Amino acid sequence: MPHTEISPKTLALRIAAGDTMTIIDVREPWEYDLANIPNSDLVPLNTLPSATNRFDKSAEYVVLCHHGMRSEMAANWMRSQGFENVLNLTGGIDAWSTDVDDTVPRY
Repeated sequence: MPHTEISPKTLALRIAAGDTMTIIDVREPWEYDLANIPNSDLVPLNTLPSATNRFDKSAEYVVLCHHGMRSEMAANWMRSQGFENVLNLTGGIDAWSTDVDDTVPRY
Protein backbone atom coordinates (compact mmCIF):
# COMPACT_ATOMS: atom_id res chain seq x y z
CA MET A 1 0.00 0.00 0.00
CA PRO A 2 1.43 3.41 -0.89
CA HIS A 3 2.20 5.97 1.78
CA THR A 4 -0.76 8.22 2.47
CA GLU A 5 0.56 10.19 5.47
CA ILE A 6 3.57 12.38 6.22
CA SER A 7 4.65 13.56 9.66
CA PRO A 8 5.30 17.24 10.35
CA LYS A 9 8.98 16.54 11.06
CA THR A 10 9.42 14.61 7.81
CA LEU A 11 7.69 17.38 5.86
CA ALA A 12 9.94 20.00 7.49
CA LEU A 13 13.04 17.97 6.52
CA ARG A 14 11.81 17.64 2.93
CA ILE A 15 11.07 21.38 2.69
CA ALA A 16 14.54 22.16 4.08
CA ALA A 17 16.06 19.79 1.51
CA GLY A 18 14.33 21.71 -1.28
CA ASP A 19 12.03 18.87 -2.37
CA THR A 20 9.41 19.94 -4.89
CA MET A 21 5.84 19.51 -3.71
CA THR A 22 2.71 21.58 -3.40
CA ILE A 23 1.31 22.05 0.09
CA ILE A 24 -2.47 22.48 -0.01
CA ASP A 25 -4.17 23.89 3.08
CA VAL A 26 -7.88 22.99 3.03
CA ARG A 27 -8.86 25.06 6.07
CA GLU A 28 -10.97 28.21 5.97
CA PRO A 29 -9.34 31.60 5.24
CA TRP A 30 -9.67 32.77 8.87
CA GLU A 31 -7.80 29.64 10.03
CA TYR A 32 -5.07 30.13 7.43
CA ASP A 33 -4.69 33.76 8.54
CA LEU A 34 -4.14 32.60 12.14
CA ALA A 35 -1.56 29.89 11.39
CA ASN A 36 -0.03 28.48 8.22
CA ILE A 37 2.99 26.83 6.68
CA PRO A 38 4.92 29.31 4.52
CA ASN A 39 4.35 28.90 0.77
CA SER A 40 1.30 26.68 1.24
CA ASP A 41 -1.68 27.18 -1.06
CA LEU A 42 -4.99 27.96 0.61
CA VAL A 43 -7.73 25.91 -1.08
CA PRO A 44 -10.68 25.67 1.33
CA LEU A 45 -12.18 22.18 1.31
CA ASN A 46 -15.47 23.33 -0.24
CA THR A 47 -13.56 24.85 -3.19
CA LEU A 48 -11.25 21.88 -3.80
CA PRO A 49 -13.33 20.23 -6.59
CA SER A 50 -13.31 23.44 -8.65
CA ALA A 51 -9.64 24.21 -7.89
CA THR A 52 -8.02 20.89 -8.80
CA ASN A 53 -8.21 21.56 -12.54
CA ARG A 54 -5.20 23.86 -12.08
CA PHE A 55 -3.11 21.08 -10.47
CA ASP A 56 -0.90 18.55 -12.27
CA LYS A 57 -2.15 15.04 -11.44
CA SER A 58 1.39 13.62 -11.54
CA ALA A 59 2.90 16.17 -9.11
CA GLU A 60 3.36 15.56 -5.39
CA TYR A 61 0.94 17.13 -2.91
CA VAL A 62 0.77 17.40 0.86
CA VAL A 63 -2.68 18.29 2.19
CA LEU A 64 -3.24 19.77 5.64
CA CYS A 65 -5.97 21.13 7.88
CA HIS A 66 -6.27 21.81 11.63
CA HIS A 67 -5.88 18.26 13.00
CA GLY A 68 -5.76 16.08 9.87
CA MET A 69 -9.36 14.95 9.38
CA ARG A 70 -10.54 17.37 6.67
CA SER A 71 -7.23 16.97 4.86
CA GLU A 72 -7.54 13.17 4.99
CA MET A 73 -10.92 13.46 3.25
CA ALA A 74 -9.41 15.89 0.73
CA ALA A 75 -6.41 13.63 0.05
CA ASN A 76 -8.66 10.60 -0.44
CA TRP A 77 -10.88 12.59 -2.81
CA MET A 78 -7.86 13.80 -4.80
CA ARG A 79 -6.58 10.23 -5.14
CA SER A 80 -10.05 9.16 -6.36
CA GLN A 81 -9.77 11.85 -9.06
CA GLY A 82 -6.51 10.40 -10.39
CA PHE A 83 -3.91 12.33 -8.42
CA GLU A 84 -1.00 9.91 -8.05
CA ASN A 85 0.97 11.26 -5.10
CA VAL A 86 -1.06 12.88 -2.30
CA LEU A 87 -0.01 12.78 1.36
CA ASN A 88 -2.00 13.88 4.38
CA LEU A 89 -0.09 15.86 7.03
CA THR A 90 -0.53 13.80 10.21
CA GLY A 91 -1.99 15.96 12.98
CA GLY A 92 -2.39 19.01 10.73
CA ILE A 93 -1.19 22.53 11.51
CA ASP A 94 -1.62 21.79 15.22
CA ALA A 95 1.04 19.06 15.07
CA TRP A 96 3.23 21.31 12.89
CA SER A 97 3.12 23.89 15.70
CA THR A 98 3.97 21.39 18.46
CA ASP A 99 6.53 19.29 16.52
CA VAL A 100 8.22 21.71 14.10
CA ASP A 101 7.58 25.44 14.62
CA ASP A 102 6.28 26.64 17.96
CA THR A 103 5.95 30.19 16.60
CA VAL A 104 2.90 28.98 14.63
CA PRO A 105 -0.08 29.79 16.87
CA ARG A 106 -2.29 26.97 18.12
CA TYR A 107 -6.04 27.45 18.20
